[in-house]
Amino acid sequence: MSRLPVMSAKRVLASSSSENAQDSAPAQKRIRKDADVFKPAVTVIGTKRPVAAPRAPLSKPLRAAGAATVAAAPSRGVIKPSVASAAAKGGMKQSVVSMGTKTGGTGAPKRNPWDLKGKVSDMEDKIRNYQAKVKSLNQENEVLKDSMSQSQTKMVDMETELQKQRTKIREYEKQLQVLAGVQEELEKVLSDKNFLQKELSNLEGKYKVMETLRDSQETELQTLKMKLSVQESTLARLQANLRDTEEEVRSLKDTVAQQKDELYAGEMERRRLHNTIQELKGNIRVFCRVRPLVGEGLPKHIQLTASDNKAITLAKTEESHTGKTADTQKNYNFSFDRVFGPQCSQQEVFEEISLLVQSALDGYNVCCFAYGQTGSGKTYTMEGDEFDETRGVIPRAVQQVFKAAGKLGEQGWEFTFTASFVEIYNETLRDLLYTGKANKRPEHEIRKTATNEVTITNLTYERVTNEDQVLGLIALANQNRSTAQTAQNDRSSRSHSVFQLDIEGVNAGRDVKCKSTLCLVDLAGSERMVKSQSQGDRFKEMTAINGSLSNLGIVIAALANKESYVPYRNSKLTYLLQGCLGGNSKTLMFVNIAPEPVSFGETLNSLRFASKVNDCVIGTATANKK
Repeated sequence: MSRLPVMSAKRVLASSSSENAQDSAPAQKRIRKDADVFKPAVTVIGTKRPVAAPRAPLSKPLRAAGAATVAAAPSRGVIKPSVASAAAKGGMKQSVVSMGTKTGGTGAPKRNPWDLKGKVSDMEDKIRNYQAKVKSLNQENEVLKDSMSQSQTKMVDMETELQKQRTKIREYEKQLQVLAGVQEELEKVLSDKNFLQKELSNLEGKYKVMETLRDSQETELQTLKMKLSVQESTLARLQANLRDTEEEVRSLKDTVAQQKDELYAGEMERRRLHNTIQELKGNIRVFCRVRPLVGEGLPKHIQLTASDNKAITLAKTEESHTGKTADTQKNYNFSFDRVFGPQCSQQEVFEEISLLVQSALDGYNVCCFAYGQTGSGKTYTMEGDEFDETRGVIPRAVQQVFKAAGKLGEQGWEFTFTASFVEIYNETLRDLLYTGKANKRPEHEIRKTATNEVTITNLTYERVTNEDQVLGLIALANQNRSTAQTAQNDRSSRSHSVFQLDIEGVNAGRDVKCKSTLCLVDLAGSERMVKSQSQGDRFKEMTAINGSLSNLGIVIAALANKESYVPYRNSKLTYLLQGCLGGNSKTLMFVNIAPEPVSFGETLNSLRFASKVNDCVIGTATANKK
């Protein structure tokens, strides 16, 4: 039997059959197929498979072997190239290609189908060639195995070295990570260093500034030490002065207490002397005031003396009844406590009664009323206008009372004030401060208390604390007062109005109390029916006004004659003013006269009535003190 490797025999047979079947194919295609047939042999060598036993000589017959070879050979598609053959492929590729080229490209002439011996001879030649090539390939394979074992040894060494290098790389990577963290920290440290350097530079600048400030403060400290020493000496001196001053203050306190006692005694003496002066002037004082003429100037029938401000003369020219003698002039001379001409202002008028208003705060009852015919200026004298220069007696008196109360408050006095406003209309009392419905207006009556004080029932009494409140009440009263138009006056007062301010004072330090009433009255004007041409309600009002004024004259006459019975109850007016006219009050009457010649008769009657009042002596007023 043949000793050729089964695989090689198979490949020879396959190559032969392939060669017979593809004689007509191109030479390049046959070369590529021969190369493919030889590749598995190379692959077997590369995979370290056991090498086949040595082949038998070529002289032995091959037919039986060829058949055995075909039966035992594995299929060509099963053998796959290994990794080792792929690695050795580069060294073997050139020889394999050259071998394939030689086998496929012999260029021998094609034998006839019946020349089997020739074909066998050709096959044997090819086998010999293949065997020579296999031998050379085996040698090369041994060389390659040696190189491969060396390469494997080197590869193992290299893998070992690779593992070491990888270990080192991992260590280096760890060190690199550590170094990266260190680098970050280094960068942070550098940033902090830069920041601290900036801070250091700033602190150095501040330190220099602080050094400069320290030097200046040290200098200032030295200066302050010097000043302190001076101040200490000054303090010692001042303490000594303080002790002296405290002693002086104690003595001054004693002096102040003594002076307060003297001041209080002086105030009491002032009040006593003030009251004495008022008594010397008369308890009922009478002032006469002439209203300015519309055309200005002074009429001829009224004569005032520039050197004597207490006298007034009415001159009347009388015609001769026989006509044989010239006209005669008859003079009526009157003397009062003060006469005010048409040029006198409201301020001049009030200055004369300001001392009388002061008595109200001293505990004396004070009454001031205006009398005269309608249109003679009574309301203007008592109330005036809203301007400061033309304000009348009532608002000026209220202003003085509150100012004086403020000054007395510095001496320990505390005052409370209560205001009321009432009118007597047709012998009926009406509350001028009433703000309710007209149909629900209450009735009022004059009554006396247990202490003989005159009061009015159901009257509105308002507690006031300043001048503005009182002026507001006066404005309300003027809106509610009864007025009407007559032939002598466009806005004639048809009632008597009485403003009353009750004053109560307390000096807690001296344990002294006082109580008084300031009563300011605006009487309705006396008039004659012929001149006023009153009719209907105006006539009824005129009759009531004239009746109350007549009763006032009767009371004045009874007081002047010192009669035992004085008819105060004859009218509401005299009954209400009983306290002012009865002796325990300081009373002032304004007699207002009109300057028109047609009013000569009314002016004469008013002056005669005022003269009776001026001659009346009602006794000495006493202060209401406890």
